[in-house]
Amino acid sequence: MDMRQLRYYIAIVEEKSISAAAKRLHLSQPPLSQQLKAMEEELGSILIERSKKHLEVTEAGKALYKYALQMIQLMDEAKMEVKEVGSGVKGRLTIGINTFSDVSLPEILHQFRNHYPKVTFKIQQNESAVLCQLVRDRVIELAIIRLPLELNDFSVVHLYNEPFYFITSNKQKPFNHEVTLTDVQNYPIILPSTQGLGVHYLILEAFSRMDLNPNLVGECSDISLLMDLISSDFCTSIVPETLLKRHKGYAIHAYKISGATEFSSPVGLIWMKNYRLSNTAQHFIELLKNHL
Repeated sequence: MDMRQLRYYIAIVEEKSISAAAKRLHLSQPPLSQQLKAMEEELGSILIERSKKHLEVTEAGKALYKYALQMIQLMDEAKMEVKEVGSGVKGRLTIGINTFSDVSLPEILHQFRNHYPKVTFKIQQNESAVLCQLVRDRVIELAIIRLPLELNDFSVVHLYNEPFYFITSNKQKPFNHEVTLTDVQNYPIILPSTQGLGVHYLILEAFSRMDLNPNLVGECSDISLLMDLISSDFCTSIVPETLLKRHKGYAIHAYKISGATEFSSPVGLIWMKNYRLSNTAQHFIELLKNHL
């Protein structure tokens, strides 16, 4: 087997279809099937069980997939290391950040650069579900995301749980205490995320758990616009604490939501299982754990 065949095999396993893998690799289907057959003959083992509907990876196939990922990663790292040494660069941190962002990240990155001054950075901001796919596609190695999400393919370090706040225009009569979901359910609420994403799900699930029917009038993923709408007394919202720390100076009241013990937003750092992380990524994980 050569590295080319291993890359073909990884695509077949991950796409669960010869035709989909061929499309991903920009190949025709017959040569890819022939390459798979040649690998099975060389190894004397069935790697993929074929049926009309889908492909199933055998135990032998799973073992090869694990080592194929490591070998491809080592080869890519070897190429990168040679290039980096030649150019005087000693590594690159590729990391994704959830759209709401972690307010402590600049401090952590500053500490990291003090320890590793020759490291360069690739930082991408997006929704958590998109970041998971970018990690799967090897576009980035690490991502800080909001849960809950399906994370069977990932290693996860839980970072913290973040409380939620109810926010209104300062034109509204203020509460003189923390609020409950019962207190706020009749206010016109626009959620700070779109349907199907983590924060949206957490808020709806919290109301549902308490058998409440909130007055939801919409959703808005543009946070600056949402804060303008709240300030103008068009609506209210429920947001994670980080959002308030990042968007200051608005004419609003903010109240921590109490009485829902599980109503918080878990935040975690993820990377692919069975995938050898670069030394740069490993150093960042170690620093982040120490910071926590």
